[in-house]
Amino acid sequence: MLLWLLVLVMGTIAGWRFFRVLRPVFSGAADPRFDRPAQRLRGLLQALLHRRLLRLRFAGTLHAMIFVSFFVLFTSIVETFGGGLFPGFSLAPLGGNSWIALLQDIFAVVMLAGVAMAGWQRYLRRPVRFKGSSLADASVIYALIVVIVVSMLLQAAFSLAAGGSLATAWRPVAGAIAAVLPGGSAGMTGAEVAFWIHATAILAFLVYIPGSKHRHMFLAAPNVYFRSLEAKGKLPDPPAARSSAGLESVDQLSWKNKLDLLVCTECGRCQSACPAFAAGQPLSPKLLIMDLRDAMLPGSWDQAAPSGEALIGATIRPETLWACTSCRACMEVCPVHIEHLPKIVDMRRTLVEAGEMEPMLREALSNLQRTGNSMGKPGKMRARWTKDLGFKVADARNGAVDILWFVGDYASYDPRAQLVTRKVAELLHAAGADFGILYEAERNSGNDVRRVGEEGLFDILARGNLEALASCEFKRIMTTDPHSLNALRNEYAALGGNFTVLHYTDVLLELVIEGRLKLRLGAGETVTYHDPCYLGRYNGGFDAPRALIERAGYRLHDMPRCRENSFCCGAGGGRIWMDDSAVIERPSENRIKEALALGTASSFVVACPKDKVMYSAAAQALGVESRLAVRDIAELLELEDQPAKAAPLA
Repeated sequence: MLLWLLVLVMGTIAGWRFFRVLRPVFSGAADPRFDRPAQRLRGLLQALLHRRLLRLRFAGTLHAMIFVSFFVLFTSIVETFGGGLFPGFSLAPLGGNSWIALLQDIFAVVMLAGVAMAGWQRYLRRPVRFKGSSLADASVIYALIVVIVVSMLLQAAFSLAAGGSLATAWRPVAGAIAAVLPGGSAGMTGAEVAFWIHATAILAFLVYIPGSKHRHMFLAAPNVYFRSLEAKGKLPDPPAARSSAGLESVDQLSWKNKLDLLVCTECGRCQSACPAFAAGQPLSPKLLIMDLRDAMLPGSWDQAAPSGEALIGATIRPETLWACTSCRACMEVCPVHIEHLPKIVDMRRTLVEAGEMEPMLREALSNLQRTGNSMGKPGKMRARWTKDLGFKVADARNGAVDILWFVGDYASYDPRAQLVTRKVAELLHAAGADFGILYEAERNSGNDVRRVGEEGLFDILARGNLEALASCEFKRIMTTDPHSLNALRNEYAALGGNFTVLHYTDVLLELVIEGRLKLRLGAGETVTYHDPCYLGRYNGGFDAPRALIERAGYRLHDMPRCRENSFCCGAGGGRIWMDDSAVIERPSENRIKEALALGTASSFVVACPKDKVMYSAAAQALGVESRLAVRDIAELLELEDQPAKAAPLA
């Protein structure tokens, strides 16, 4: 009867607390996430296998130990409450006194070892990514887990000592403990006390969880299941029901975005991957999610009534939002699939509508509005880079072409990038590729304009490009700019632009494989390669650049942060149009130092015009141009009948 009363009281409290915490989710705006159940389930199963967590080997291992142990030891919870509430209930027919008992003993030790590892990491190692996370919350959870597991072992050990029916062979750990415990009536009393400690600790854990970050035990699975299945490079559109494009209040968030806020584990993986945080700027993706969560659950940790307060200024500072490079590294590493970036862009839309932005960004957006490029250059200058070529580049508006080359702003206008643009044109011409460009009809793709939060300008630029493309006849689009690739491939589809869009490394590799582009092999120089965010992390373009480097005769030595874990140059999300003089260390400089630390690479190879600009400036600022040449992949490719050229320095 006492156990029934305890379960009823504490179960009611836990249920009420869960309801209060989840109430904002129930009232969230609509968000269609119920399609493609099979694909969603596959992704959930992959997450349960700890694929993301194990990227940090120590942390992932200890979490896997605790995670698996929880499921095994759940049998003890079933036994405790099943037997206590329903006399005669037992798991013995299923192996409760044999193999289940053995698993409980083994995984009790695994669980305690996992908690010990977690404690050592949190209290002694103290990774920087834990900064800002709740230490007290973690301590309470660790303590409750230890009490639950130890009391389970003691209950079994006292039962054995009292001469119970459990076979010692199936309880090696409890049996070892029983050897030093009193038997007889003292053992029976000890087992009874351990039973009540075990049951009470489990119920206390259940009551505590709703107000703890560890509620992810229950919420992580649905959050992963309802993750976005849209292309990584497609931003969610502003909800049509809003009076303005931007997010002004936490109440306007959809139910899935609100669930994101509740499921954060405060692990800090997003923070450690963030280039803005590393640069000393006021953005931690983790703290941003925590601040939004606290705005949704204001007051005490148990109060869950939406406040309706304005987000920007009162909760999130504008400079926090403007620090984001939109690299998506935070979302790539999050083990529970929290969607940080769409929330940041959604709040940026509010700032843009209010005109709250720094002068450099305002000027860039004004230039884009007037001239279609951020430099403010006349459209007729866009193709001026073609004048130094020994051949005429076709105008795709005047005749059918196989490849329509969407060149991009920096590749067209910036002198450092123009050298690469001409080299790509020469390679295409040498291979006999049928290609043309839009000349002055091309405008900025709008990729970064949209991530700045300027929806109206993005729409103008995109529709202008779509109109130009509609007047041309082509089979596929090629671009040297990963930002343009992302917009053309992922963002334009919603506006009716469904194209085959390739990065220039895909096209050049194709020409090499077909034998149309015959390369003279290099001398085996060792180089390192930087994965651009919008080519790699957003669009999966990891292999073609590496294949080209190797086919050109170079040895590739990847940096520690490569492929999906590549570190952003700092230019994305409109940051290239903003002032970075106040940063502690520019992300591009951080990256150059990482390449230098390899000790083997003589060249830092890029595959993006913005990267060429950013890293050339970083190498110059660090004074290492003579030690590490910044070169585009195209600059590594020399034709068989051409004389060798010295590696150009940044």
